[in-house]
Amino acid sequence: MILAGIFFALMNVSVKFIPHIPAIEIILFRSIFSLVFSYAFLKSQKIYVFGNNKKLLVIRGVVGSIGLITFFYTLQKIPLASAVTIQYLSPIFTTILGIFLVKEKVKPIQFLFFGLAFVGVVVVQGFDARVDLLYAGIGITSALFSGLAYNVIRKLKNTEHPLVIIFYFPLVTLPIATVICLFNWVNPTGWDWALLLWIGICTQLAQYFMTIAYQNANVSKVSSLTYLGMIYALVFGFIFFDETFTVGSYVGMGLVVTGILLNMRVK
Repeated sequence: MILAGIFFALMNVSVKFIPHIPAIEIILFRSIFSLVFSYAFLKSQKIYVFGNNKKLLVIRGVVGSIGLITFFYTLQKIPLASAVTIQYLSPIFTTILGIFLVKEKVKPIQFLFFGLAFVGVVVVQGFDARVDLLYAGIGITSALFSGLAYNVIRKLKNTEHPLVIIFYFPLVTLPIATVICLFNWVNPTGWDWALLLWIGICTQLAQYFMTIAYQNANVSKVSSLTYLGMIYALVFGFIFFDETFTVGSYVGMGLVVTGILLNMRVK
């Protein structure tokens, strides 16, 4: 999951470098790359590309698409670290939904630690004037659907190859993105093409490592490691985009990290 976090962070930075390309268009290009790569690999390994549990695979694709589109939108509209911090409320939703969907046991104390992380996100939103309620709401929506997607991945662990699950993500996302792009298309130029390709590569690697992690480990523990992406976002945001924050914002991010570390200590 740590490797997945690194590649997701690199993808996020790349998205910020092309703000003139609509988020949905970036998703369209990365979906094409992921679909082609996943299909080619599955065929070379003689693995049935459409999987066994098609209903759950389609559901994973739909909820994942909603989570991705809303996240990319906030990523382009607000500071990198703020967007990542809000979206990383997903482990809270992952844990709560996991109780009902995959019947995982969660110790009561873990909700206290997740609550601490949630308070941290609220503090970030309150102290960063660049994050209004609309963007915060869209970010929380992204986190909710991401949490649902992660639990569906867990339910598919015994029936599907990781790349079959990944294959369904762009398979479902591509038609949705294509229709939306028809109304707001911007032609990529020059280095835009290289960045779009790089985003596709980072996405594929991140999705692969993430899927393996969720298929083979406790959902609440693995989801907690996604919070490390906030640290990557802070560093990359400062280095590449000169993003700075108020003391209150740093306090909020500190609360998020504290909630993570405490949760990871719970067996």
